[in-house]
Amino acid sequence: MTKEQLYKRVVEYFSEAMPTAETELNYTDAFSLLVAVMLSAQCTDKRVNTITPALLARYPDAKAMSEATVDEIFEYIKSCSYPNSKSKHLSQMAKMLRDEFGGEVPGNIDDLQKLPGVGRKTANVMVSVFFGKQAMPVDTHVFRVAARIGLSRNAKTPPETEKQLTAGFPNDILGLAHHWLILHGRYVCTARNPKCEGCGLYDICQYKVTNTSLSVTNVRKNKLKKDNN
Repeated sequence: MTKEQLYKRVVEYFSEAMPTAETELNYTDAFSLLVAVMLSAQCTDKRVNTITPALLARYPDAKAMSEATVDEIFEYIKSCSYPNSKSKHLSQMAKMLRDEFGGEVPGNIDDLQKLPGVGRKTANVMVSVFFGKQAMPVDTHVFRVAARIGLSRNAKTPPETEKQLTAGFPNDILGLAHHWLILHGRYVCTARNPKCEGCGLYDICQYKVTNTSLSVTNVRKNKLKKDNN
């Protein structure tokens, strides 16, 4: 199977299995999404969604958060991973938005990456999810799934994976494809004990060759058992 055929197969599968896919982070505007995405690094969306309501009720915009101390922000996000660094980044981000961007979240990747605590992945999420531009954010789930399926080959870093995925998927579905891969990685192609027996892409996946003991026959048998029960 050529790389073009592989991408076509993946698009066909997810278009049927997951025709609509979107972020699981709760947000109401660009600022609340930016805060949520910054908090989501090495933290589950479920946890972030329990943190942001109180945090954003107290600090609903850049001006309000910029006036808070780091310690005050910390108290709201201390159940999140890396709360010390994230509280500092949120404070610094809010101050920069206030002082350099008129309190508004910029809608382009270059300006977003100027904000403290905002890397390329976060910037890509913002322009894709909120501003409706086509982008391919690569987090740990996307990085892992792309490599396992074979969509990225010999990519050692997220930017390398982003480059290959951007070239492989049709440009008009990049944002959707990002959600396909992240949700597949979150619920099926998990880091530990991936659910290969329930994966509709098992027959073309590269990961099974050296990392699972399942066979295509076993997968089909398991599926038949489920269908007949």
